[in-house]
Amino acid sequence: MGLNVYLSGEIHTDWREQIIDGAQGLDITFNSPVTDHDASDDCGVAILGAEPNKYWHDHKGAMVNAIRTRKGISDADVVVVRFGEKYKQWNAAFDAGYAAALGKSLIVLHGPDHQHALKEVDAAALAVAEQPSQVVEVLRYVLTGKLPK
Repeated sequence: MGLNVYLSGEIHTDWREQIIDGAQGLDITFNSPVTDHDASDDCGVAILGAEPNKYWHDHKGAMVNAIRTRKGISDADVVVVRFGEKYKQWNAAFDAGYAAALGKSLIVLHGPDHQHALKEVDAAALAVAEQPSQVVEVLRYVLTGKLPK
């Protein structure tokens, strides 16, 4: 049994790389949104044309990015959503809700400081982790049935 895992959320740390590196040797395909912040913000206007109004600039980018996000979440067996320490990550909350609405297995990743703010998101998750290594161990257990050493 293999897994298709979508890694959503915070883009300012290396949590994705930690999970991908930790899962080496497991039958997992990883996908994610575009994590180049400038490319993600500007994709709509770079492809579809400039917008003088910042609202429409952002709207075009959000719509183009949503094509990738919807496909990634729809195809996933497991969706991991990371909420970082900085910034309000409304897009991550939206992705978690979308994954839950689709009945996807959801793993939420955040520190203890976010427990209260994310209680409803956590309630929709099948696992809530504080460290990327815990996500790896959940995935390893799901695939192999083996507990951490």
